[in-house]
Amino acid sequence: MPRIISAAEALPPYTIEQEEVMEFAEKLFKESFNDIKRLLTVFQNGQIEKRHFAKNLEWFEQDHSFEEKNNAYIETAVKLGAEAITNCLANDEFLQKEVFLQDIDAIFTISSSGIATPSIEARIMNILPSSQYTKRIPIWGLGCAGGASGLSRAYEYCLAYPKAKVLVLSIELCSLTFQRNDRSKSNLIGTSLFADGVACALVCGEDSGYEQLTKKQSAPRIIGTQSTTMPDSLDVMGWDIRNEGLYVVFSKDIPTIIENWLQPNVLRFLKANGYGVADLDHFIAHPGGKKVLEAYVSALNLPEPMTEISLNVLKEFGNMSSATILYVLRRFMKTASVGDLGLAAALGPGFSSELLLLRWE
Repeated sequence: MPRIISAAEALPPYTIEQEEVMEFAEKLFKESFNDIKRLLTVFQNGQIEKRHFAKNLEWFEQDHSFEEKNNAYIETAVKLGAEAITNCLANDEFLQKEVFLQDIDAIFTISSSGIATPSIEARIMNILPSSQYTKRIPIWGLGCAGGASGLSRAYEYCLAYPKAKVLVLSIELCSLTFQRNDRSKSNLIGTSLFADGVACALVCGEDSGYEQLTKKQSAPRIIGTQSTTMPDSLDVMGWDIRNEGLYVVFSKDIPTIIENWLQPNVLRFLKANGYGVADLDHFIAHPGGKKVLEAYVSALNLPEPMTEISLNVLKEFGNMSSATILYVLRRFMKTASVGDLGLAAALGPGFSSELLLLRWE
């Protein structure tokens, strides 16, 4: 079975405290909401302490065209994407020796926050030494579920090609989609929550020679996946695409949906693999927000400490859409032990869920 043997991040250049973003939002939204002080509590209640952005706050005080924002996306995505790949393939925390990009069989590039054709990995392959025969699989539009979905698709690729070494590269620059003139509550909530982040994971097939590469006593082996899409739920989350760019769609009902819809999906998936919730040692959750994590705990009757790593990532980085679960996974890879069982879960537009069952071997 395929294994995830390395993961790494690349941090955007600007670190901004939540208090600074709240002050920025108050100046911007105060004329649109009479109860702005009450609404701003979402910045404090979400438990996010700081986030990383591609641009400084002054940049967001000016209007920018869709073209300007997307050009900034491409430039930053190529730079940080190359850095994340390099960090992943030369990560001496997880790897005994460097893996060369020329030996990578396929790159799954996950993003939903900008548009690029040729896609980002093609641009990166022109600045990093790589093989012209590497397969490119860009995946767009999965939002917060994208990182987990990318791992699932890499797993399936490595099942088909057990000698393969595959990268899952997740690039999300959510801040560059910011709409100054959108005075909706969805945009206010998005401003309190979303951030920029880039991460990369190396997935290896059973016959890839991963044993000579991995440094840890154990690495997460993917033993099953499940993708589920809820019918008639297109308005739960996503983008509304207009002349000025991407406008966030973000339903306040997401925590309720998790409690009512996700639980049977998780139980079905675990049962199909011969397990129950009580068998899990780790819950590798995409932290969509504090309320989302609380909904996971309630729906699955989990001990609260099982979401502690996800909550810490949320505090330190905010919601980086698809990249966030790779940040969470890397932290579990540092501490998990041989034989541990973990469930990775992420939700995204569709409305959909992606689940992976992992065992450290």
